[in-house]
Amino acid sequence: MDIGVFIPINNNGWLISENAPQYMPSFELNKTVVQKAEGYGLDFALSMIKLHGFGGKTEFWDHGLESFTLMAGLAAVTSRIKLFASTAVLTIPPAIVARMATTIDNISGGRFGVNIVSGWHKIEYTQMGLWPGDEHFSKRYDYSTEYVQILRDLWESGESDLEGQYFQMDKCKLSPRPARPIEIVSAGQSDRGMDFGATWCNYNFCLGEGVNEPTKAAAVPARVLEAAKRSGRDVGAYMLYMVVCADTDEAALAKWDSYERGADREALGHLLGHVAHDVNTQDTSMAAAIKRNPSPINFNMGTLVGSPASIARMLDEVAAMPGVKGIMLCFDDFIQGMDDFGQKIQPLMACRQDRLAKAAA
Repeated sequence: MDIGVFIPINNNGWLISENAPQYMPSFELNKTVVQKAEGYGLDFALSMIKLHGFGGKTEFWDHGLESFTLMAGLAAVTSRIKLFASTAVLTIPPAIVARMATTIDNISGGRFGVNIVSGWHKIEYTQMGLWPGDEHFSKRYDYSTEYVQILRDLWESGESDLEGQYFQMDKCKLSPRPARPIEIVSAGQSDRGMDFGATWCNYNFCLGEGVNEPTKAAAVPARVLEAAKRSGRDVGAYMLYMVVCADTDEAALAKWDSYERGADREALGHLLGHVAHDVNTQDTSMAAAIKRNPSPINFNMGTLVGSPASIARMLDEVAAMPGVKGIMLCFDDFIQGMDDFGQKIQPLMACRQDRLAKAAA
């Protein structure tokens, strides 16, 4: 079972609360998190790309770094962990992303991959004059399909001549090419998004659901398996969960209760308002998942709250769900969270014992 970390590239991580840790993103913070992850034997680190925040008292996600340049820096200060950067496909042409990815792949010695972000947060793009119109909500995976075709053409053959609806390539060249295939991942939650992931990607990142209900989202990786069956490819789900840990279950639940009581209502209002712009969304989409919770202080992602033993048990339950090939974690406090996971939680996880034994050998 692969385990990775969703690194804090924007301020305050994934908690929209005045009572949660408040911090700015920086290279030093993310270097510390990723080097700890590598030291504890985690398999990958992924950085998102967000280009417009939600304001409020916490100025939530108003401050953020850029994904590819951050991961290039992290590639130079790590040696084993796999690194994924995210591209917002409406912002950077695929030929440039192909070249940037090849460069970081070279820096990392073949440890780099690309996360495809098709775009549901309209204001990120209208602020730059890059929004193609609300029809993009329903056509974004058609756009991303052409985008990924170009990436693959350039990485595999060094040339793309794709003549599509959105891109027209004229013997576009790339050299040098990567020494080995660069993995592509996505995070589509809708049926269309999962079909895209099953057809073009190596993994599909999926939201867990509920608080201390590790298998509540079992239908999600099952849908990934169905999409993979339709595409005839071996594609699994990487499930996203937040870990809130303390020495006892009671202490951890007290922290979580404090975060909920400190919800930044103004920022949440902005978030829910922008989610509502996605008028073409399906009930299974990311936007719909956020809207289902009246106070989604961590985007309604699955949340595991408890002692190290309780969290280890719940993560093993996640790992046992059919279709799950990996788990991506975020934390309320990333520095302490990484240490708690590496030193107290991971050693208790049955699904990680083989990996830990190999690392020890």
